[in-house]
Amino acid sequence: MNPLLTQSQLNVRCPACSHAVAVPFHDAGSQPLATLAFPETRETARQLPRFRLRFVRCVDCGHVYNQEFDYDQVPYSKHPNKMFNLGAIWRDHLQHVEELVLDAAASAVRPCVVEIGCGDGHLLRSLAAARPEGRYLGFDPNAEVDTGDGAIEARAELFLPERHMEECRPDVIVARHVLEHLVDPLALLQGLAFAASVLRHEPRLFVEVPCVDLAITTGRTADFFYEHNSHFTSRSLGRMLERAGAEIELLEKGYGGEVVYAIAALKPLARRRELADNSLAFHDHARQAAGKLAAQLDAIANSGRRVAIWGGTGKAAALINQCGMDAERFPLVVDSDPQKVGTFVPGTGQEICFRDALIERPAEVIIIATQWRAADIVLEMQQHDICCEQVLIEHRGRLIDYFRDEHPYRQAPRPRSVRPLRPETHAPLSAPNLLQPWSTPTASK
Repeated sequence: MNPLLTQSQLNVRCPACSHAVAVPFHDAGSQPLATLAFPETRETARQLPRFRLRFVRCVDCGHVYNQEFDYDQVPYSKHPNKMFNLGAIWRDHLQHVEELVLDAAASAVRPCVVEIGCGDGHLLRSLAAARPEGRYLGFDPNAEVDTGDGAIEARAELFLPERHMEECRPDVIVARHVLEHLVDPLALLQGLAFAASVLRHEPRLFVEVPCVDLAITTGRTADFFYEHNSHFTSRSLGRMLERAGAEIELLEKGYGGEVVYAIAALKPLARRRELADNSLAFHDHARQAAGKLAAQLDAIANSGRRVAIWGGTGKAAALINQCGMDAERFPLVVDSDPQKVGTFVPGTGQEICFRDALIERPAEVIIIATQWRAADIVLEMQQHDICCEQVLIEHRGRLIDYFRDEHPYRQAPRPRSVRPLRPETHAPLSAPNLLQPWSTPTASK
């Protein structure tokens, strides 16, 4: 067998692009924390706990990541992630980054710049000195941020897109040397993009991460330590931004190819807000429907009529449990499949009978619990001369009459053999307080 297939790993979701297939890249054994341990004695240094380093590589975007990484093992809230910023060439790079961020904020009269994982705040202080009329906020779980006598604001907390995007409404979001530490950096960017869509706000994003391209081409292994879960290639950073729905304006390497950075616009996407609004509407409908269905079922159970539920597994079992059709009030459950006969409805415990039980002793009301099969079941009733007064299905959060009410499940004309036992004697189910639909259907004529 091809070794690429035998060594490939499935369902190891790439942190950058979410692709599910990866291959082994570098097994570095077990090592202590390299940047956030800060041992104060030789013995302490030797006794530090060690963590597994088993890096794999995404076969789609080329991202490298440690599949054994556990974020909780890294004490970000206790120790700052210190960077040495005094090297002459590195300082030139920082100056270039400052210019890029200021350019990104140039269109705002009083720009709001938020930095996620601001460290000691050195970049924000430089931005504030260059353009003091702006507002500069740094988020970092480590509280040791120098605010420059109030030139910047420091938040000793994680940045939460669902809360802080609306609170701060940033013009520019900066994330430098942060994403490589996260378990799921794509989720953070997608959260930012979704918040932008909900708020109809269009911030720009500056991200910078270490670039592993040169390490890969030269075979350099020192780059791979525990605190860096993710190792970005220039391709994987671009793919991650695209997957987040950002429009990339600039993507290039810096500092001799050791870092890669990008500027991107988080465009509000109407489809995301529409999908979210639709989902919340469905959520509210389902919650309201539960009470209405319960009231209808109470009325049916108290009517004294013999009721059968058609369907006892799968979607039928889900409806039975959701609606609280318990075995005491609704003991009769039938099914078309002989293989299910003699088993019991999951959760509620009714024994499932074969549909012919309704020939020997007809039910007055049949509730078809699987709407999508309703037309087939009605035809089956015709073929086997199964009669009842009323056939009900759930539609738009209420029980409706299969033959009289409007719905999308009628695929065949009413079978002639399905005749009422006592026509028009059943209690009406159209009480206004019970049958308010999610959206009012057109009554059938």
